[in-house]
Amino acid sequence: MKESLAVMGAFVLVGTMAAYGYRALALPSQTTAIHHIVEVPEGAAFKEVANQLAQKGLIVSPFWFRVLGKVQDAERKIQPGEYDLHTAMRPAEILNALVKGRVIQYSVTVPEGLTAQQIGKLLEEARMAKQTDVARLAADAAFVKSLGVEAKTLEGYLFPDTYHFPRRTKPEDVLRAMVHRFKEAYTPELRAKAAALGMMERHVVTLASIIEKETGRDDERTLISAVFHNRLRKRVPLQSDPTVIYGIRNFSGNLTRADLSRRTPFNTYTRLGLPPGPIASPGLRSLQAAVNPSPVKYLYFVSKNDGSHHFSVTLEEHNRAVHRYQKKRGARRAAARKAA
Repeated sequence: MKESLAVMGAFVLVGTMAAYGYRALALPSQTTAIHHIVEVPEGAAFKEVANQLAQKGLIVSPFWFRVLGKVQDAERKIQPGEYDLHTAMRPAEILNALVKGRVIQYSVTVPEGLTAQQIGKLLEEARMAKQTDVARLAADAAFVKSLGVEAKTLEGYLFPDTYHFPRRTKPEDVLRAMVHRFKEAYTPELRAKAAALGMMERHVVTLASIIEKETGRDDERTLISAVFHNRLRKRVPLQSDPTVIYGIRNFSGNLTRADLSRRTPFNTYTRLGLPPGPIASPGLRSLQAAVNPSPVKYLYFVSKNDGSHHFSVTLEEHNRAVHRYQKKRGARRAAARKAA
């Protein structure tokens, strides 16, 4: 009789454990999906992760979750990072997400025409990387060389695009991804056209960065490119204001005559040829324009104050355009200030 009771008790215990195990492994903790952010630290023990999941109510039993991990040989395969998990997920789904490293991806959009310094600030604001780390790496000759960039810094090579990174991505990996996008954008076709023009990669990127800063209109990029190609060919200074501004530390925002005569490596009023390197990160359309100048003889352009430019072949025509679009506008502003 006692033996029968013992057997029955054992069966009941086994049945209870089996039922609880099934509940703990096959079913979600709740039918309602309540999301929780779970951060798995680098080198975290599987037991610690299981306990954290149980504390947030994502699993019923850390013990059975550890059993599942052992059965699937997943205890040492979970990936560190931030996870968005919810209570309607089955334990096997949660474990699969941890093993596959399906971490939260944060997006950051880098627009065209930003300098490396501005990109560093943007990445820091997006909590992707510290600005100081970006500045350090962008100027690290060994790191730059390791990325296959034939330049002294990464200025111009951090390609404008929308990127998705986990929160704790290393700054090296962030910059590596951006340079990789540049290499994808700078296609063999662009390389071939550059070679036909006698331009090295850094020349193309430098010219493209100036084009990017001079205009935001796609229909003008190849015209701006033509002006600079024509000036380079005739050995006339490029006279690009954005290059002058780039060479001024702590620029006030007001470009003066003194600035235009200031001797810096990036002053294309006082120096012939391209500046020593890019002044910003150009987008694809500016890279394309740099090696596809329009077949025109323009040597000058001036802003029409509406986002577009007036292009001229001769200095006489250019001076008339400057008077029309710039000097008259300045006179109108002065008159308005006096009237006020």
